[in-house]
Amino acid sequence: MGLAATASETIAAKRAPEFLSAVDRLRALTDADLQAVNREILGRLDSPVAMIPQLAGHLINAGGKRLRPMLTLASAGVFSYDGDDHVKLAAAVELIHGATLLHDDVVDGSALRRGASTANIIWGNKESVLVGDFIFSRAFELMVEAKNLGVLRALSHASGVIAEGEVLQLTTQKNIAATFETYINVVKAKTAALFAAATEVGAMISGSGAQDEDAMRRFGDHFGVAYQLIDDALDYSGFEYALGKTIGDDFREGKMTAPVVFAVARARDEEKPFWRRVITEGRQEKGDFEKARELMERDGALEDTIECARSYTRKALDALEDAPQNDFTSALADLVETSTARGA
Repeated sequence: MGLAATASETIAAKRAPEFLSAVDRLRALTDADLQAVNREILGRLDSPVAMIPQLAGHLINAGGKRLRPMLTLASAGVFSYDGDDHVKLAAAVELIHGATLLHDDVVDGSALRRGASTANIIWGNKESVLVGDFIFSRAFELMVEAKNLGVLRALSHASGVIAEGEVLQLTTQKNIAATFETYINVVKAKTAALFAAATEVGAMISGSGAQDEDAMRRFGDHFGVAYQLIDDALDYSGFEYALGKTIGDDFREGKMTAPVVFAVARARDEEKPFWRRVITEGRQEKGDFEKARELMERDGALEDTIECARSYTRKALDALEDAPQNDFTSALADLVETSTARGA
């Protein structure tokens, strides 16, 4: 990466396995249901149009933690749900996520995801958008089959909010005047909305009641913001295996994430032309990423991003205390805490 590892990078590297262990713990609790989710997803991607299962399968089989569907399964487990509709809803959540990834990669012009070529690079932008639409349709079929209007309302609303977040992010990209408030609004829409819906519908399908549904929605919302804040910090201070994508992608794409927003706001007068060149104009040269990281470290931009994530983690844990306490609740709490520790 061009720089010796900083203290924060070294700690993050040590903490990343703790998060992966927490993911494994949650996966062990939901394993049988998660296998059923995977089967449901593969079945829903079938189509006589050969390109659809090929392109969709490339995305779905490319790896990933299946974090969002596990949140739905675990949320149902918190309330001791006894049925199989949570599998359909977890599959719907993952399909919504997959569809947005296909659209995101087209909008962002991304060439790689999890180290592999993106679908838009292999098949093309038009194809990726249309298959993304197909995946969305399959997600809505699953929602309807759950026969719960509240669930349909929550996931439909989340899908709309995610689209709004995409549009809002376009207005901030390469805009060094973007504020932290706007950044948080983007995160709440693009990431936290689906986290919140994933945990809320798990409670909802269990018939747990309005208070429990609200507690799980708040948990997912706060966790989603914390998770994204840490991902954005790791794009400048982490290691690729801790992040799950190529370090520096956000920088190269000119995204106004929290570290950049803080760094630009604290930049000295003679440093502002640097940020205009690399972010607004997109003219990046060798060594610019390393310089950006140095400025962020100097001005506390990364530290404050991580501290903000910690504040949302505390809110998520507070919300979780309002739910029944069992193995699922404990695993979710562990997941949130270790997720934030990735950027410690």
